[in-house]
Amino acid sequence: MSVSMKGNVIVGQSGGPTAVINSSLAGVYKTAMDRGANKVYGMLHGVQGLLEERVVDLADHIKSDLDIDLLKRTPSSFLGSCRYKLPDIKDGTELYDKIFKILEKLEIEYFFYIGGNDSMDTIKKLSDYALLNGSQIRFMGVPKTIDNDLAVTDHTPGFGSAAKYIASITKEVIRDGLVYDQEQVTLLEIMGRNAGWLTGAAALAAGEDCEGPDMLFLPEITFDVDGFMKKVTDLQKVKKSVVVAISEGVKVADGRYVCELTDNIDYVDAFGHKQLTGTSRYLAQRISREMGCKTRAIEFNSLQRCASHIVGRVDITEAFQVGGAAVKAAFEGETGKMIILKRVSDDPYICVTDIYDVHKIANVEKKVPREWINEDGDYVTQEFVNYVRPLIQAELTPIMVDGLPRHLRLEDV
Repeated sequence: MSVSMKGNVIVGQSGGPTAVINSSLAGVYKTAMDRGANKVYGMLHGVQGLLEERVVDLADHIKSDLDIDLLKRTPSSFLGSCRYKLPDIKDGTELYDKIFKILEKLEIEYFFYIGGNDSMDTIKKLSDYALLNGSQIRFMGVPKTIDNDLAVTDHTPGFGSAAKYIASITKEVIRDGLVYDQEQVTLLEIMGRNAGWLTGAAALAAGEDCEGPDMLFLPEITFDVDGFMKKVTDLQKVKKSVVVAISEGVKVADGRYVCELTDNIDYVDAFGHKQLTGTSRYLAQRISREMGCKTRAIEFNSLQRCASHIVGRVDITEAFQVGGAAVKAAFEGETGKMIILKRVSDDPYICVTDIYDVHKIANVEKKVPREWINEDGDYVTQEFVNYVRPLIQAELTPIMVDGLPRHLRLEDV
């Protein structure tokens, strides 16, 4: 028998968005309302907005089943996001007091945060503070990140759609490279600071109608610029069009990012993350200068995290499910946990939700296993492809209006 909730709910989104992050928001909202929630509030721009008491009643903005369907298909973060690092509890008592006073004012009993590694750090700290101070508010993490680097969970919602986009565009770029009868090298720069899941997904482009990229370089393997140049030179001797996918986060032996070899990177976020860009441009310039051939540097950049027009049905469905599962777990008494996905079967693909202690997930990065990268460090293995392929399956057609996808906007805030 389902448990009917009492009190109010608040939900926020944090970190970089995905094409399906709003499907998780829809899962939280619909499940909470179906279980009798009094109000479901949304934090505008995550915990940073909460500190400024910037909240909305989601019932004022999600008014129908059509709105739910639109929200699931809407890219970016409907509520806005932030990269705000909470201090350690012992160093931020006044800040935590302020947060909990705001939550008490709103009569919040259930707090949900949709995000990646840094967001789970927020859930860990808030649930610990609640425990130390006798608060009955329950805190649950809802996983999201295109980077697929959250520990314990088989994969993260958002990764599948990003992988689908990357593999699709890689196929198209490979075809484009064959248009002219001339030598050229195309470098695809793909997101991934420390984990190469997204770059590896470019390998899915290979099939009966496409040879796939020639090389893949992941941040798990130290990048040798001179070795790379030799490999490109050797490839150019046997084929005119060379396509290479490379992670923005590849580093040389001394620990510097490749993109730091020519450009200074000044912007650093609250979690100490440098903004990475320019890896493909640096390598393309060097190839052009030393090899004298045409080069293209293509940065997928934010496109890989907002391309909701090519969202995967598996991904958007699982994103909705983890939102609903978080609500169910919290209503049943869980706190300080994150919803995880557990793969039961590859063929047929079956994945179920479970709950896991957020303390064992926060600040732990899941990288591509070394055995899923080939010995030369310039491609992924078939095991990697087999892992990712079920996650890109099926499609969810956008709701089209006047020839373009329709999205749900947060009005008048």
